[in-house]
Amino acid sequence: MKRILFVGLSLAVVTLLLFLQLENGTAGASKYPERARHGMVVSSHSLASQAGVEVMKKGGNAVDAAIATGFALAVTHPSAGNIGGGGFMVVHTHDGRVTAFDFREKAPAAAHARMYLDANGQYVRDLNHEGYLAVGVPGTVAGFFLAHERLGSKPMPELIAPAIQLAEKGFPLSWDLYDDFKDLAPEFKKYPGSMKTFLKRDTVLYEPGEIWRQPDLAKTLRHIQKSGRDGFYKGETARLLAADMRKNGGLITEADLANYQAKERQPVHGTYRGFDVYSMCPPSSGGVALVEMLNILEGFNLREYGHNSAQHIHLLAEAMRRAFADRARYLGDPDFNPDLPMTRLTSKAYAEQLRRGISLNRVSPSDPATINDAYESSETTHYSVVDPAGNAVVVTYTLENSYGSRIVAAGTGFLLNNEMGDFNPWPDHTDSTGMIGTAPNLVQPGKRMLSSMTPTIVAQNGKPYLLIGSPGGRTIINTVLQVVVNVIDFNMDIADAVTAPRLHHQWLPNVLRIEKFGTTKDTQRLLEMMGHRVQFGYSTRSQGSAMGIMLDPKTGLRMGAADPRAPDGAAAGF
Repeated sequence: MKRILFVGLSLAVVTLLLFLQLENGTAGASKYPERARHGMVVSSHSLASQAGVEVMKKGGNAVDAAIATGFALAVTHPSAGNIGGGGFMVVHTHDGRVTAFDFREKAPAAAHARMYLDANGQYVRDLNHEGYLAVGVPGTVAGFFLAHERLGSKPMPELIAPAIQLAEKGFPLSWDLYDDFKDLAPEFKKYPGSMKTFLKRDTVLYEPGEIWRQPDLAKTLRHIQKSGRDGFYKGETARLLAADMRKNGGLITEADLANYQAKERQPVHGTYRGFDVYSMCPPSSGGVALVEMLNILEGFNLREYGHNSAQHIHLLAEAMRRAFADRARYLGDPDFNPDLPMTRLTSKAYAEQLRRGISLNRVSPSDPATINDAYESSETTHYSVVDPAGNAVVVTYTLENSYGSRIVAAGTGFLLNNEMGDFNPWPDHTDSTGMIGTAPNLVQPGKRMLSSMTPTIVAQNGKPYLLIGSPGGRTIINTVLQVVVNVIDFNMDIADAVTAPRLHHQWLPNVLRIEKFGTTKDTQRLLEMMGHRVQFGYSTRSQGSAMGIMLDPKTGLRMGAADPRAPDGAAAGF
């Protein structure tokens, strides 16, 4: 079927797909891991995964493959793949070096803490999520170039080339993309650049199987290919973006774009039952919360209780409750909050203190007068990469909402984020509705907003063992936690670990959410007897979409799995 749909593509793209299907062992979501001897990429789209594999087959390393995959996802996975957003990358080299790259979006220079309040000092609902004032300065392109400068090996133009080809030649529209475009058409029609990108002749829907081409995005990618990061942050692309902002009341200027810098940072490090855990540091809260929860759970014999038993679920929820309370209290951009208590929050001693407050048969209180939590969108994407030498890379990046702000600046071809919504929008105002106004994450010029993205590498004896991450807003942290626990405590393979039903608790609202069919009615009753308020199912299709790789320390095999919750996800290897 794929071959029939691709008749209209160039011979090169057809050849690539045939090679993908017949020789490389590329597979979509499966109950069995996809295996490879040399290199592997697991991402939210098969074409992006294959783009990364092809780079490694030509001698590129895992960082090169991650960059190629990321640019390709900007073409094939528009809901979250991006050059108009930002994110994080964690790298574990084959010789033991571990580092991280922070390319989270920033607030424009004209932004300020009260920009989402009216003349009476009241919050204007959704002003920080919708429209041009919701857009932060994009970081993805700068992050990829910084990672390439430090650890890449192949020329950057080669790494961008697959994305350009996909944008120019196009690819068949899937049913999922068709459904998205149909649902979002009224919003796309608000913005001329979005209409041109996502609707045929600006008004007509593309049909499933029809070739979707993105010439403006291809042009933008060619600017980057030719001029490097300046091809995005300066020159024509920057002028088009800044002009669209001026015309529509946005804040981002050419100076904001020219001044953006990604950063290399030290990842969060912890241990769990003899394994090393490396994850993203602030401005992501993911690594700190993950290590804090693992430290708490290390004091319990989870395997003895049984997977997703009432006792297991209760203990996970109690660890989550405590980590999310600390997340809201303490974490933000470290460049604006130099005294973040990361050492204490990730210490074994602090976990022991928290663990003493956990009852085995009764829930702990969640007091909204003490702390609260705020909205964070569930639409992000994650991918994992390992190369033949054993270098490992995990990347999580996002536009915030699905399809971000839904704005494409005229002539650019790429969606802009709405990440300003991840700041606390109402200073000093915290209430039971979900509003939080604590200082560490208030809007400031040049500040990066707090995130839950949790790209994680688990190592054994100094070598990468598990690569994992997920989309899902606040649920990201708990999805990654459960995959790690599934692998280490319950000896699951990577396919079982990412497929297993999930649960989520985030302090407030004080609700234990479990995926549909995630446990039994008997278990639900036991949890409710402990005091949990249990809800099944989610407002979206599921909790997260984990993309993982495990490396067998004995055979060296790479075993990958794309979460079945991701309709187009795929593992590709060779």
